[in-house]
Amino acid sequence: MSIAEIIDLPLTRRPLVPPTPPRAPDSMTAFGRMRAMRVNPIEAWGNRAYEEDIVQGRFVGRSSFILNTPDAIKHVLVDNYENYTRTPAGIRVLRPILGNGVLIAEGRAWKHQRRTLAPAFTPRAVGTLIPHMTGAIDETVAKLKAASNAPVDLREVMQRMTLEIAGRTMFSFGMDRHGATLRDYVMEYGERLARPHFLDLLLPLNWPSPQDLQRARFRKRWTKFVAMLMAERRAAGKKDGAPPRDLFDLMGEARDPETGQAFNDEQLGDEVATMILAGHETTATALFWSLYLLALDPVAQEQVAAEAREAIAAGKLEPDRLKFTRAALDEVMRLYPPAFLIARAAAGPDVIAGRSVRKNDVILISPWLLHRHEKLWQDPNAFVPARFMAPAPPPDRFAYLPFGVGPRICIGAHFALVEATLALAQIIGNFRVALLDKAPVMPVGVVTTQPDRSPMFAISPR
Repeated sequence: MSIAEIIDLPLTRRPLVPPTPPRAPDSMTAFGRMRAMRVNPIEAWGNRAYEEDIVQGRFVGRSSFILNTPDAIKHVLVDNYENYTRTPAGIRVLRPILGNGVLIAEGRAWKHQRRTLAPAFTPRAVGTLIPHMTGAIDETVAKLKAASNAPVDLREVMQRMTLEIAGRTMFSFGMDRHGATLRDYVMEYGERLARPHFLDLLLPLNWPSPQDLQRARFRKRWTKFVAMLMAERRAAGKKDGAPPRDLFDLMGEARDPETGQAFNDEQLGDEVATMILAGHETTATALFWSLYLLALDPVAQEQVAAEAREAIAAGKLEPDRLKFTRAALDEVMRLYPPAFLIARAAAGPDVIAGRSVRKNDVILISPWLLHRHEKLWQDPNAFVPARFMAPAPPPDRFAYLPFGVGPRICIGAHFALVEATLALAQIIGNFRVALLDKAPVMPVGVVTTQPDRSPMFAISPR
């Protein structure tokens, strides 16, 4: 049966509704909510947050607003975005590992970085990096074939594969020697330092918290490691007159179109760290959730497999031809958005949807809530890839934010989607994937939407 025939089958089954954590009671105290946010912020929201347009409350002595209407979100992230900056807690958590890279920079520094980096992430530039991606994906498939029919931790496999892609696309060399060290840094930071403590939320940014002291020690080691990777890449050199072969070439040669300014070594190091970490971790997590849901939904899995096999047989395994695979990935990122929360602090007074906002008030836009909101989605907790395919209308641009929106939309969004679409098609096109562990896997909000554990899968060649 062809992919066209499979997609046209009538939907006679109930859609998959994957497990989710329990919602908090709306009567939860501020202390209880703070404690829940420390463990898993996803469990700190009650029914109101999934049903109401705006939820106003108090957060560490300031007013807070959870926004769930597209117009209000457009106002904050597009129309008046310069009035809304990262919160002190967000900066505390991200700066030690990302420095002052494009993800967290503000004002002139951010505009300079964004303008300078933009040419390296156009569809045309990303197209030159696809051979790096497909090489690592093919190697991963070959390793899985060699170990097929044995239990496998696909979360770890996806982390290794996306890290390898990050290394090859950034530096043109694999991560055999450095991958374990890089994973150790990521795990150390995620487990020990990425969750904000109460003092991180309470203290002004220029007052270091106890966690900040540990983060500073981590950053010293981390920046030394990134500098070593850059030095190794520079030692490999580049032929005079040759076109850029990787992101390091593209970023090193980039110039601000307005000032002609290039990145200095410290700035380049922060951008390298941002691209490697933000890129590989979010893509690995999206692929894990994709494999998890497809294992729970064999019909959707067969649709991805049929599409991939047709493309492979035609010798055209290209993202633009993998429409159902991309729709499945889009739906996965709706249910498990890479960034579960966008937090902003008001730099000055404003009015949002008729509500007065004061300086330093906290604005929360949660893709986790937005993507499951009762007013914005039909059957919001179900896995329905068809909602992202014609003839279904596309979702409101400000109701679906897997990569953010507006001037600060993720600069690597196209890169990530190409990588994830190709990887998912190759893996499902080559293997049937099933869960050995039937216990539910729950999402946890730790910067990204992470699984609470790594279940074991069974894979068998098709």
